[in-house]
Amino acid sequence: MSEPIPHTRRTDHGTAKLMPDVDRERAWLLTVDGAPQSYVDLDEPTHLEFEYARRIGYVLDTVGEAGRPLDVLHLGGGALTLPRYVAATRPGSRQEVVEADRGLLELVAEHLPLPAGSGVALHAADARAWLETAPDDHADVLVADVYGGSRVPAHLTTLAYAREAERVLRPGGVYLANLADATPFGFLRSQLATFAAVFEELALIAEPAVLRGRRFGNAVLVAAHRPLDTAAVARRAAADAFPARVEHGAAVREFTGSARAVEDADAVPSPQPPDGAFGIG
Repeated sequence: MSEPIPHTRRTDHGTAKLMPDVDRERAWLLTVDGAPQSYVDLDEPTHLEFEYARRIGYVLDTVGEAGRPLDVLHLGGGALTLPRYVAATRPGSRQEVVEADRGLLELVAEHLPLPAGSGVALHAADARAWLETAPDDHADVLVADVYGGSRVPAHLTTLAYAREAERVLRPGGVYLANLADATPFGFLRSQLATFAAVFEELALIAEPAVLRGRRFGNAVLVAAHRPLDTAAVARRAAADAFPARVEHGAAVREFTGSARAVEDADAVPSPQPPDGAFGIG
């Protein structure tokens, strides 16, 4: 059998590259303009290589009864890592992926195709524009993992956007977002304030070193109208190869401090990460 070869393509929003993992036979890393975006193992879709993806997976596993199909909306597609995970862990789920970069979707579909009958529909569209046209009570879970290069676009950080996300979710639904920041956490605090203005329950999952301001890193924001199973998520996050902490309740309010919700007129992208901030975890 011939060795897999990298695939590079200029897509709508950058240069995408699929690189085979020499340690796993059918696993691939996707980068866009050199920044790691996704990791997929076609033989083992439940393998989540990136730390933040595992943390999102821990929350997904606690939504409703284990193994029950879910309706999931993914804003940001990458190599479809999390849609593949949901399809494998919750067969029969109905999923939609909204990705602004049509060329990226075509590259992934060509070289890393989804299994037949995966229940995943792909849409090439701007995430917020698509969300604004989606029906009410449309999804059990909304996963936001949208990056323009290495930054979350400004129009996906605002109170108006959070309200659209809340409208599209069902009453018991869960919102999950992959964010990144460093001390003094102006962006992360503003996102907590924004979603606290719309949702009753918030949680934040991140490595202690990130929360203490020792380095730039990812944090998963979780929002819902019902109590979250933070204990179950915390147990799994603490046992991870890169342990993370789950903050909720008073700890999240204290972390948010005096930050205010973001209006469209004041929105800015998430901060530019320092060189080498996003290695593979």
